Amino acid sequence: MHLSDHAGAAAPPHLLASVPDAVYHLDRSWRFTWLNAAAEVLLNRPADTVLGRTVLECIPDLRGTEFEAEARGAMEDGRPRVFEYLHRPRDRWFEVRASADATGLVVFVRDVDSRHRAQAAQAHALRQTTAVLDALPSPTVLLDRVGRIRSVNRGWAANDHLVREAGWEVAGIGDDYVARIAQGLVPDDLARIAGGLAELRVAPSGGPTRTFAADYSQRLADGTTWWRLQAAPVDETGQLVVTHTDISERVRDQQRLAWQATHDDLTGLPNRARLLELISEALADDAARPALLFLDVDGFKTINDSLGHEVGDELLRQVGARLAKQVRPGDAVGRLGGDQFVVLAHSCDTSEAASLAFRLQRSFARPFIAAGVSVPVSASIGVAVAQDGVRHAHQLLSDADAAGYEAKAAGRDRVHLFSPGLRDAARWRMDVATRLRDGALDQFVVHYQPVVRLDTGAVEGVEALLRWQHPERGLLAPDAFLSVAEETGQLIPITRWLLRETTRQAADWARQGLQLRMAVNISARHFSTETLVRDVRAALHASGLAAEQLMLELTETCVAEDPTRAEDQLAVLRGFGVRVAIDDFGTGWSSLAQLMALPIGTLKIDRSLITAAERLAAGGTGAVFGAIVELAHTMGIKSVAEGVETADHLRMVREAGCDSAQGYLLAHPMAAGDVERWAHRVEEGGGDSCAMALAGQLG
Repeated sequence: MHLSDHAGAAAPPHLLASVPDAVYHLDRSWRFTWLNAAAEVLLNRPADTVLGRTVLECIPDLRGTEFEAEARGAMEDGRPRVFEYLHRPRDRWFEVRASADATGLVVFVRDVDSRHRAQAAQAHALRQTTAVLDALPSPTVLLDRVGRIRSVNRGWAANDHLVREAGWEVAGIGDDYVARIAQGLVPDDLARIAGGLAELRVAPSGGPTRTFAADYSQRLADGTTWWRLQAAPVDETGQLVVTHTDISERVRDQQRLAWQATHDDLTGLPNRARLLELISEALADDAARPALLFLDVDGFKTINDSLGHEVGDELLRQVGARLAKQVRPGDAVGRLGGDQFVVLAHSCDTSEAASLAFRLQRSFARPFIAAGVSVPVSASIGVAVAQDGVRHAHQLLSDADAAGYEAKAAGRDRVHLFSPGLRDAARWRMDVATRLRDGALDQFVVHYQPVVRLDTGAVEGVEALLRWQHPERGLLAPDAFLSVAEETGQLIPITRWLLRETTRQAADWARQGLQLRMAVNISARHFSTETLVRDVRAALHASGLAAEQLMLELTETCVAEDPTRAEDQLAVLRGFGVRVAIDDFGTGWSSLAQLMALPIGTLKIDRSLITAAERLAAGGTGAVFGAIVELAHTMGIKSVAEGVETADHLRMVREAGCDSAQGYLLAHPMAAGDVERWAHRVEEGGGDSCAMALAGQLG
C-alpha cells in the first residue's frame, strides 16, 4: 500500500494492503489518494505516478463508459455500486465495487475475465445443448451432477398443461428431477429410476458408455401414459441427458395382443390356454376345492350346417354371455373351441357343483335369438370336482370332459357327475377304439380341398382331410373319431397311414404334371412320441415326393401343449425342406413369443377370424384382419385364409393381403380323382380359379 503525500489524502486501512483485489481511493475530484499493490499491478504504474492525478487522466479509456457512470453515481447518491465491466482496450472483464465515504470513493476491482468467459462458454454450450434437445421429438431434460434440471426441450414443456391439470407442480429449471417426476409414479418405479440415475452418475469414465432405461406409467390429466425413460451421461462431470418416449400405444397394443392370446376371438371369453392357467391356479389353492363343468351345445353342427355359420357364431356368442350371467361372482366361463364351454367354480363341493350345472341347463330352456332366428338348443354338461391329489389342470379338464361325453351319450340335455371309473366305462368311445384297433385303417379315405393363390388364382396345393367310411354310421368326419383315437393311442398309426397315403398321391399327381403341395394335419401326440421326424422321412422316401411339396399343419393348441418339443422336431423337418403351417389360427393359443420361435412358414387363418373380421368391417374397423396378415408378413410368414365361402370373403382376404385361400366358394373337399378333374377345369378355364368361382364356373 502506498500513502499519498497529496494534501488532504485519506489513509487507507492497513487491512487492505494484502487484499488480492485492486483497491484504491478517489477524492471528490476523482483524484487518486491511495492504492494498494494489486492496484499498481492493475494500472501497470507505480503509485507515485498516479497519486494526485484523476482517474481519467491516468486511464482516459474510462471516459464515457459504464465504469464512469456507475462510479459517479455512487459518489453522488452515496449508494454502493456492484457491476461487471468489460474494459475494451484490454478485452477483459472486471467486477467493480464502488462505495462512497466522507472524503470520496473506495473502489475494489477484481479480474473476473476467466470466470466470466467460462460462464459465457457454459451458457453458450447450454444454449447449443438446448437447441439440440429441442430437435428431439421426445420430452427430454438435461440434469446436472446432483440431479437438478439444467435444461428442458419443447417436448417436455408441451406437457406442462397436463401436469397442471393433474394437480401437480411442473418440473422446471433448477428443480430436483426425481422429486418432480415422483408425482403420479408408483413407489417401485420411482425407486428403480432414482437408483438407475444414481448409478450412472458414479459410473467410472473412460470405459464403455453406460446407459439406463426403464419403462413406467404415469397418471396425467388425459389418462395413464406409459413412458420409456432412457438416460446417458453427457460427460465425466456427472451431467445426464434423459429422454422420455411415449410408448402408450405400444403398451396398449401389447395389452390387446396379450388379451387376444388368452381369449377366444368369437366370444371374448378365456380360451383353452387361459382356462388351463385359471384351473392350475385354483388347484394350487389348498383352501378352495374347485369344480369344473364341461358344457357341450347339443346339435350345434346341425344348426351350423342348416342355418349357416353366421347364425352359429352368433349363437355361440349368446351362449357364452348367458353362461357368464348364471355363474357366481368369482367363477369363470371360458370357451375351449367349437361348441364346448367350461365353467370353473371355486370352493364348490359336489352338491353345489351339481346345483350350478342344473341351473345352467335350465338357462337353455329359453330359446336364443340369432340373426333374427329363434334357435332352441340344449346342453350336455359334465361335472368334475377336484379330488385330493389332483394337481394338474389337464387332469381335471379330462375328468369333466369324460363326464360330458357320458352326458351326451345318455341322450343329450343331461348332467352327469364324474366318477373315478367313468374313464373305463365310456362305452361308445370304447366301441370306436375297438374298431380302430381291429383294422379300421382299411376303412379310411382321404378327401382333398384345393388351396389357391389369391394374386393369380392358380392352384398351389391341397389340404388332406381324413374321413372314416364307417360300415354302420357312414362317412364320419375326423371329430367323430380322432379324439378317441388319440386317447387310445391309435392316432399315431392313423397319422403314419395318412402321411404315406397323401405323399403317394402327391407324387402320383406330380408324375402326371400336376404339381400340388400336400398339406397334412399333425397332432400334439406325435410330438410327445418323438417319432414325427422318422415317420415323415419314411413317407417321403417311400413315395419319392420332394420334401418341399409336403406341408405339416399344426393347430395353435397342439403346439401350445409342448412348445419346446414341437420346436425341436419342426426345426429338423424344416431343415430338410418340409414346410410347416399353423392351422386354425385364432381359435386357441396365440402366443406371439412361441409363434415367432417356431420354424413355421405359413399361417392358416381360421374361418372364425374371417367371420369376425367381416363383422368388424361392417362397424368401420375392418383393418383388424389386415393387421393379422401384416403381422404374419412382418415375420416372413405367408398367410392362408380358410373358410372363404362368399364373394365378400374373397374380396376381404384379398384386400387384407392374404397370399392364398381355400373354402367352399373355391372348391369343396373332394376325392383324388375329382381333384384332377377340377384342376383340369381350372386350367382349361384360363387358370384363374378365383375368377371362375366368382363367375359360377366351378359350381
